Formats: sequence, structure tokens, C-alpha cells
Amino acid sequence: GNTIRQAEFQQRIEALQQEDGEFQMMFNADEVFHVDLQKQETVWRLPEFGTFTSFEAQGALQNMAVGKQNLEIMMKRSNRSQATI
Repeated sequence: GNTIRQAEFQQRIEALQQEDGEFQMMFNADEVFHVDLQKQETVWRLPEFGTFTSFEAQGALQNMAVGKQNLEIMMKRSNRSQATI
């Protein structure tokens, strides 16, 4: 069968105080589009895809913001757990 996958991740390099991430949509393991987080726009692997469908980059940016917030919470909890050991 066919599969559609949405992949997103957050990464933070603490020593460099740098953050990065990615939002991507795939169909049967082939990229359909990704969101350029810096430009805040959808980038279609094949421009023709954008003629019969659309994806608002703002939705991905909202998902990424939630992911970033969850990452911060997990880091704080992890740091508290390690401090009690």
C-alpha cells in the first residue's frame, strides 16, 4: 500500500546555542515537499505538485513551535532528574 509520512524534528546544540529543525512530507518514501524554516515557505520537490495542491507553511511553523516548547520542557525535566541523582 501507499504511505504518507510527515516528519519533523527539533535540534538544539547547547554548546553553540544554535537551533535547527526540519518539516517534511513524503509519499512512499519520496519527498513531496519540505518547509524552508528560514524563508517560511513551502518548497515543492517538483514545482508541478504546487499546481494541484497546497500546503500552508504556517501550519508547519506552528507544529515546530510546539515541538520546540516540548523539547524545552523535556530538557528541564531531564536536568532536574539528573540533579537529584
